[in-house]
Amino acid sequence: MALIGAYKNVPCKLPADIAEELATTAKKLVENGKGILAADESTQTIKKRFDNIKIENTIEHRAAYRDLLFGAKGIGKFISGAILFEETLFQKNEAGTPLVNLLHNEGIIPGIKVDKGLVTIPRTDDEKSTQGLDGLAERCKEYYKAGARFAKWRAVCVIDPAKGKPTDLSIMETAWGLARYATICQQNKLVPIVEPEILADGDHTIEVCAAVTEKVLACVFKALNDHGVLLEGALLKPNMVTAGYECSTKPSTHDVGFFTVRTLKRTVPPALPGVVFLSGGQSEEEASINLNSINLLGPHPWALTFSYGRALQASVLNAWGGKKENVQKAREVLLKRAEANSLATFGKYKGGAGGTDAGASLFEKKKKKKKKTYVMMIF
Repeated sequence: MALIGAYKNVPCKLPADIAEELATTAKKLVENGKGILAADESTQTIKKRFDNIKIENTIEHRAAYRDLLFGAKGIGKFISGAILFEETLFQKNEAGTPLVNLLHNEGIIPGIKVDKGLVTIPRTDDEKSTQGLDGLAERCKEYYKAGARFAKWRAVCVIDPAKGKPTDLSIMETAWGLARYATICQQNKLVPIVEPEILADGDHTIEVCAAVTEKVLACVFKALNDHGVLLEGALLKPNMVTAGYECSTKPSTHDVGFFTVRTLKRTVPPALPGVVFLSGGQSEEEASINLNSINLLGPHPWALTFSYGRALQASVLNAWGGKKENVQKAREVLLKRAEANSLATFGKYKGGAGGTDAGASLFEKKKKKKKKTYVMMIF
């Protein structure tokens, strides 16, 4: 259905044509049965992935791996968009074909990671703020010219009830940064994916995670409203509501679905086209099964789908191993995992895709900084 004229009087003060373009793109990204492939690992992060399969982290290997992902025939049936690292947006494969062209061939919308990573908020107990607002508008213009049509910005909060985390300062910093990023993106015709991740580190219960996630999301949407963000032209990328990975009581997939849906209903306006969940260290199979449980509780006012990185790629990397002769096999693994998540968006995934390997945990525990010891010298 045409949207011409639908956004002439929106409070976000965007030109009607830009508002219409944003809303159209956002809707396409959460099209029925499709989700987003997060292939935006930084050079440092992808090194960890490559180390696991014992291949060198070179620009050639990075291009070959992204070529494997984007060149899988039929992947566009299950994937609507792909989040790229800046290097990838301008990169070509061995044959000289721009990698974004491979996405276009499958009808997949290219996106771009625009944040510059995390830094500690001064005078906090290692709570984090996200860098990258400086120069973001100019970068967005260049990304749009290169073919990107949406962006992603990750912020994080940590749960530690004993230390009062997340603090109100951390939550407000998360909300403000995401809202400011979203407005800059929309002014430059990129759909912002708003990602306030509640890390799964800790021994907290699912009930505690639900309470914290609700508080954070409420604050984020208040900030988005204050900044005049066009909700119809944005997406949310939250964590599912789960217990901390060190919690002694593991919730059922039904509980994950129930608390996740309840939290969204309490905080997310129905004007938002969709929610694209991050996997948060869940195994590939857990991420699919929990997404299925969430959608079994529908119908919902928004599309509830996926934006997975490791939960779509872990088995693919293992199947590939950096060898050309394994590319087709690895692509078949990718297609099976993508199809499983597609089925989960309809609540129709029965489990079992990928076998036992898909059940391996992908959780990476946050490394704690060593405390410095100071010795007082008395003379």
